[in-house]
Amino acid sequence: MRDAAMPDSIAPLLVEFVGPSKLLREPHRTSPLPVVGNGPPGTFVLFPVGFKVSLPTDQIVHADDAAGFAAVGFGGMRFDGLQAGRLRFTRVRDLRPESELSPDRSGTMLLEPSWVSRVLMDGEPVWP
Repeated sequence: MRDAAMPDSIAPLLVEFVGPSKLLREPHRTSPLPVVGNGPPGTFVLFPVGFKVSLPTDQIVHADDAAGFAAVGFGGMRFDGLQAGRLRFTRVRDLRPESELSPDRSGTMLLEPSWVSRVLMDGEPVWP
């Protein structure tokens, strides 16, 4: 279900995962040493069978699982559609400065359709 308190301008892309699912956010770990190129702590969608899906944390602008399923809004990604049997999302801009991002970050996110109940762009359903 779409979060009515989240304006489309904040999260132009919203992915709602099938339920039951929940979010796992790794805690931020401070270090007395400067860490460069690590990127933000990980964010995952957990499914009841113990399976977890990694998400591009640096693109997340909204995340909620209070309704019994994970709903995640991305600010710098677009939905490309179903390609080779998977839902394909492409990074179109970085939301954080280069110094806060991992050099190993991916330009795409691929999700199995069975993990996702729907995808909305600018508040409009675009998948299924």
